[in-house]
Amino acid sequence: MRRALRLALLTLALPVLYLLASVLLPLIPGPGPDLSGPPAHTIGLLQGPIHTDILFPLTPETRARFAFAEAAGVPLNHPDARWLLLGRGSSAFYTTAGTYADITAGAVLTAATGDDAVIRLDALGPLPPLENLRFLRLSEAQFQALLAQATAAFASETKLDHPGFTGTDAFFPAHGHFSALRTCNVWLGETLRAAGIRFGLWTPANWSVALSLDYLTGQSG
Repeated sequence: MRRALRLALLTLALPVLYLLASVLLPLIPGPGPDLSGPPAHTIGLLQGPIHTDILFPLTPETRARFAFAEAAGVPLNHPDARWLLLGRGSSAFYTTAGTYADITAGAVLTAATGDDAVIRLDALGPLPPLENLRFLRLSEAQFQALLAQATAAFASETKLDHPGFTGTDAFFPAHGHFSALRTCNVWLGETLRAAGIRFGLWTPANWSVALSLDYLTGQSG
């Protein structure tokens, strides 16, 4: 009886501890190199209900760096294209469907317990003012490090056999795995910190990302 009670208490405690960690650890700066310098580039962070994408400005440099995406059907060279959207997530969860209403319970369980990671790329035009869009000003060294981190995340530049969501996006295999402990937002935090951007120690949820942006990172809406 006591063993069953302890197991029940542990089962109840784990979600509470996870939630507390997702609120407290984003407020503690994680380790990263000092790549500070004069602002030279602007990137965007676009937050959905549970996921945050990085927006790279489409310059000759970024178009050349991600040229493989153009061949995969992402129109980086379209005259109206201004931003490259990059997001990483669970293969089963991220590619299930175009809306959260279509995601199956099986995909959620697979994502939580461990799944292959994928990267989604898309090309966006000029961005209207959005409440869920933030901009960061980076030094030249930070921007180059972020580009290097993003491109190193690809396990292959060959597009996955998936129709995408918008008609202009594509999915690619990514290095590493996805789980409840290393979510898309945890990867985002790791990537930003590795580029010398001050960010929280562990950011598993979208509110974790928002907390780091609000309290640790110079940003604008």
